[in-house]
Amino acid sequence: MIVVLASARSTIGGYLSAVIYVYELLIIAYILTQWVFALGMRPTYSRVFDTLFQFLRDVCEPYLRIFRRIVPAIGPLDISPIIALIVLQLVNSLVVRSILS
Repeated sequence: MIVVLASARSTIGGYLSAVIYVYELLIIAYILTQWVFALGMRPTYSRVFDTLFQFLRDVCEPYLRIFRRIVPAIGPLDISPIIALIVLQLVNSLVVRSILS
């Protein structure tokens, strides 16, 4: 019984860690696309690109909006995504490690 519970905890911890990692990658992809757009290099209209950019915005913006309310932009620099990624790393290290221990 104890082995089964330990295996379930390990599986849940690994799954949660993978979900957080994928979400971090999505945030990084969203930030990079925003930088590309800010530089004026928007690709020609394509339904695939538009759907991809809309997906990234719909997934990442609600989480980033929390930090944009708290951390003001420093001139043209928005450091709230950096803070958001740091918080995700902390959640990953604290919650996942507490589940695995």
